[in-house]
Amino acid sequence: MTTDSPPRIRERRDDLVVLRPQGLYCPPGDFYIDPWRPVDRAVITHAHGDHARMGHGHYLSAAPGEGVLRTRLGPIDLQSLAYGESIVHHGVRLSLHPAGHVLGSAQIRLEHEGRVWVASGDYKFMTGPDVDPTCPPFEPVRCDVFITESTFGLPIYRWRPQREIFAAIDAWWRSNVDNERASVLFCYAFGKAQRVLAGIDASIGPVFCHGAVEPLNRAYREAGVALPATTLVSEVTDKSLFRRGLVLAPPSAAGSTWMRRFGDYSDAFASGWMLLRGARRRRGLDRGFVLSDHADWPGLHAAIAASGAERVIVTHGQVPVMVRWLSENGLDAEAFETEYGDEAEGLAEPSADPAATEAGT
Repeated sequence: MTTDSPPRIRERRDDLVVLRPQGLYCPPGDFYIDPWRPVDRAVITHAHGDHARMGHGHYLSAAPGEGVLRTRLGPIDLQSLAYGESIVHHGVRLSLHPAGHVLGSAQIRLEHEGRVWVASGDYKFMTGPDVDPTCPPFEPVRCDVFITESTFGLPIYRWRPQREIFAAIDAWWRSNVDNERASVLFCYAFGKAQRVLAGIDASIGPVFCHGAVEPLNRAYREAGVALPATTLVSEVTDKSLFRRGLVLAPPSAAGSTWMRRFGDYSDAFASGWMLLRGARRRRGLDRGFVLSDHADWPGLHAAIAASGAERVIVTHGQVPVMVRWLSENGLDAEAFETEYGDEAEGLAEPSADPAATEAGT
């Protein structure tokens, strides 16, 4: 087996999830999971644009993420379920369980005729002090077949404790305040920005947000997530305030005319990709902070082991490496060729996001 050619899945007659041109399909239930083309019924794991797209007839998602999903997609026919609540559709018992990725992220548990499958969507596996305060932590769900992501599915990806990362962000911010420079931190508008807000020391100075970030902050607050006060950048009239402030902006803002208002500034990027040598240099950034909302290499394997599954299907990320490692360690491992991953770690912003641009800039 080569590392760049994972085996295609051997579709079996009783599979609960199969690959179709529209996306991942549940034949007995007649619905799709995170489809990338319009379908009648879509079950959504979370509201990132590569998993939640416009155009479906009916949406089902976890209740905590309802506000974010509506913020991103606008008026949709949406049904929501509390975590752990189950419904039966065409004989398939379906329930949603925390994935720990972002607010409202869920693993999809499917049960039919004694078989149990779990589709994880995106997830991070964290415990103890590293649990993300902005969303419930990953909840292991026992199953026969586990469908997993593998965004950071290489042994080099091992995250440091998040308290160390936030301490480093705070130290960088304080240094910039001492030197009267604005601190501009690029991070994904949904999920990463709110995690940063919850982890920083907001007593250092005021916090400002790009127009792609602030609507998501509101959705988090409305869902009961505690975040420090923030101000929309376009509402600031005294630009001297930026010299003490932290500015959160999506990666798409880098190098744009929007940045001119800050005068002298230091910029940084919060992403798991910052672990790669040269990633910060290629982006021309002053700093890089390794902070990811996806599971690292040990986290992926811990989640897979906790599922108890003997068969594992990998959907996106470092697919060939993960399939080979799992196969060599005694699991029945295969891959789905999906269209997920374009928004991994905020490397691309969704053009269809109604909050993607800031009014007046």
